[in-house]
Amino acid sequence: MFDFARARKRMVDVDIAGRGISAHHVLQAMQRVPREQFVDAWLRERAYEDRPLPIAEGQTISQPYIVALMLDAAEIKPESCVLEVGAGSGYAAAVMSRIAEQVYTVERHAVLGEAARKRFEELGYDNIHLRIADGTKGWPEAGPFDAIIVAASGQSTPQALKEQLKIGGRLIIPLGGQFQPQELVGMIRINKRQFEEESLGSVRFVPLLGEQG
Repeated sequence: MFDFARARKRMVDVDIAGRGISAHHVLQAMQRVPREQFVDAWLRERAYEDRPLPIAEGQTISQPYIVALMLDAAEIKPESCVLEVGAGSGYAAAVMSRIAEQVYTVERHAVLGEAARKRFEELGYDNIHLRIADGTKGWPEAGPFDAIIVAASGQSTPQALKEQLKIGGRLIIPLGGQFQPQELVGMIRINKRQFEEESLGSVRFVPLLGEQG
């Protein structure tokens, strides 16, 4: 029988901590969440490979290291309220939920959203709130957010998401077109109008679709 717990520990030790992610809360959260439950049965023995894997609707579950990198850059804390755009299989939101007080996640594909909601219920992750909608509009009534993480790449950051970020909050988003180089960008909201940006490296994400995508 495949030893998922052993594979998960190796992933955290080698592919995440071994590549420079040192935030204890991120490493601990990724150790707690069973990634094999967020992929199709035929892919479960590959769940702890450090690579994206296909899910329904032509989407992917992100590479574990990239999930860890985004959460580390967002500086999520136990008291944080976090917004995720692009729930996908629900894996990243599940990891966030083991750190943050509340996680709000938006998924535009109903098939993915309902499957993710079912996984959250089965695993007892009751601090995740999921909405099937246009994620580029955010979740205004739940904000402002301490952190916003976008799991799809657009040409620019949706204005709605910038407006829903708290002063001092962090927004992590990949920028670039589907067939162009993409860059993971971290943004800190300095005041009502000003944001400070930093590059977190090259990435590859599915396109950000929606009214502000």
